[in-house]
Amino acid sequence: MAKLSYAFYQDLDVNSLAKQLLGKQLFTNIEGVITGGVIVETEAYAGVEDKASHAYGGRLTDRTKTMYLAGGVSYVYLCYGIHHLFNVVTGPLNTPHAVLIRGLEPTIGLEEMLQRRGMPVLKPNLTAGPGALSKAMGIDRALNGQDLLGEQIWIEDGPLIPDERIAAVPRVGVGYAAEHALLPWRYYIKGNRFVSKPNR
Repeated sequence: MAKLSYAFYQDLDVNSLAKQLLGKQLFTNIEGVITGGVIVETEAYAGVEDKASHAYGGRLTDRTKTMYLAGGVSYVYLCYGIHHLFNVVTGPLNTPHAVLIRGLEPTIGLEEMLQRRGMPVLKPNLTAGPGALSKAMGIDRALNGQDLLGEQIWIEDGPLIPDERIAAVPRVGVGYAAEHALLPWRYYIKGNRFVSKPNR
């Protein structure tokens, strides 16, 4: 499949993109080892107006500056000093929208993913949840700001998932965002076993 285009990523509607990314295929090439899988769970973060976003209110720091780049680059940050979380920067230049990739159904490089996660056999928690996903895929801060049409990390096209197969529910771990914590901006493919929290 072809890599997604800059035009795809630079759409202003971050929630539409979060849904469209379901069914697309995420790949990494870490020191010549390719791993990949189908995106099954996402969360939308709507820039300066979203109280759950790192860029809320126009916040611009060393960490968030990547979010202000034109859509089509990766935003990777460390959560709780432990987990690297991978986000897709979307929207035009200086519009800090992002989509967190929360769940992946592995398809390529399974042995390497299991080794990175220290798991002997495949279980859904291999890549269910953004921290687990990043570790399995070899994603860390070294990939922050990378071109998603490059050769280290990229997303290829895939089938459009119909709306009736997509659940829209509140995001995870954003209680600090007041009323915005209740927005149904987490999307996942219904019935997929690699979704991190399918029952919310």
